[in-house]
Amino acid sequence: MAEIMVLGAGMVGVSTALALQARGHHVTIIERGTPGRETSYGNAGLIQTEAVEPYAMPLAPGALMQIALGRGYDVKWTPSGLLSQLGAVFNYALNSLPAAHKRASVTWGKLIRQSTERHGPLIEAAGADNIIRRNGYIELHRTPAKMEKARKTADRFLTEFGVAARLIDGRELRVLEPSIRVEVAGATHWSDSWNCSDPGGLVAAYAALFQKRGGRVVNADAGDLHRKGAAWMVDEAEAEHAVIALGPWSPMMTERFGLKVPMVYKRGYHRHYHMDAPPHHPIADFGNSVVLSPMRRGLRIATAAELTPHPRLTPPQLKHGEKAARELFEIGAPVEAEPWTGRRPCMPDMLPVVGRVPDQPNLWAHFGHGHQGFTLGPVTAEILADEISGGKGWDALQPSRLKR
Repeated sequence: MAEIMVLGAGMVGVSTALALQARGHHVTIIERGTPGRETSYGNAGLIQTEAVEPYAMPLAPGALMQIALGRGYDVKWTPSGLLSQLGAVFNYALNSLPAAHKRASVTWGKLIRQSTERHGPLIEAAGADNIIRRNGYIELHRTPAKMEKARKTADRFLTEFGVAARLIDGRELRVLEPSIRVEVAGATHWSDSWNCSDPGGLVAAYAALFQKRGGRVVNADAGDLHRKGAAWMVDEAEAEHAVIALGPWSPMMTERFGLKVPMVYKRGYHRHYHMDAPPHHPIADFGNSVVLSPMRRGLRIATAAELTPHPRLTPPQLKHGEKAARELFEIGAPVEAEPWTGRRPCMPDMLPVVGRVPDQPNLWAHFGHGHQGFTLGPVTAEILADEISGGKGWDALQPSRLKR
C-alpha cells in the first residue's frame, strides 16, 4: 500500500488520514500546531444532516442594501476584505442565483445526508460519545410570518430531500427549553442532526484514534512541501502521495503547484459565556445571525460571516449576538478575555475541492467545505480515499473544474 502524507490536522485532514488508514495505507499527518485547534475548533458544534442546501448569498434588494450599508449582521465587510476577493465574491453571488444554487444543492445534499452515518463509527471508536448529543438543534422563529416561512421550508425539505423536521409552537418550545425567557411564535426542531460540546476535542479524539491505529502525527510546517525525485517531502517526512487539507490556507499551497483557487474567506467569531442553566439544544437565532451552543466551556455565541482579512477586537456581530443571547437567556460574564476568530474556506461554486491536483503526480486536494468542514470531513474523506485507492471520485468535486 502507498505511503501518504496529509497536510493539516483539522476535521478534514484527520478524517482523510483515518479513511486512508482504513484502506491499508501508511499515513502521516503534518501539522504545525495541535490537531483541531484552528478552523475546526471555532464552529457551532453541529453535525448537520438537514443542511441540504449550501449557504447562498442574500440577493434580495433589501438584504443587499443592508449589507452594503453595513446595517445587518448576516454579512459584514471591510473595503480591503471585499476588494481582495471581489472576483470570488461576485462568482459566489452568481452561484447563489436559483438555477445555479439548485444544481449545487443536488451534489451538496447527497454529501450532507451521509454526515452522521460517517461520523458515527468514528465517534464510537474514538470513545467520544460523552461530547456528542443526538437530539438535534432548534431554530427559533420570533414572528408568525417567520413561522409560516419555516413551515414551507420544512415541507420542501421533506419533499425534495427526505429531511424530517418538527415544528413546535411557543408553548412546546418552553417545555423543551425552559431557560428561554421570552415569547416567540415557535421553532423548528431539526431532530436528525447531532451536536458536539467540544468540536476541537472531537478532532483531537479522532487524531488520537489515528495514532492508536498506527498513524504518525509530525509537527512540521506544511509550507515546506516539495518534490524530491518521485517523492513528496516536508521536513524529514517523505511519502509517495500528499494531500492538501489546509482549509483556508490551501490556495497558497496549490498556487505553488499550478492550481489557482479562487476562495471566499468568511471570518467568524465566537466567545463562551458562563451560564448556570444552559439550553438542552443548540439554538439557532437566524433573525439575529447567531447560533448559541451549550459547550464544555460555557454557552458559545457563534456569529455569521465577515469579509475582512484582519479580525476585530470588538466585532459588532458578536456584540449583537451577545445582546440577542441575553434577551433569550440568563447568561453571565465571558469565559475568555478575547473572542476566538477564524476563517471559513468557501468556494464560489459552493462545492468542496476533492481529488487529484491537475498536472502534479500524486498530489491531492481536500478543502473548501465552507461552513460545513466539521460536518462533511468524514464524508468527503471517504470519496478522496476511494479515489486515491483506485476509485473514480466525484466529477463535481474535482480540482480540474477550476482550470476550465
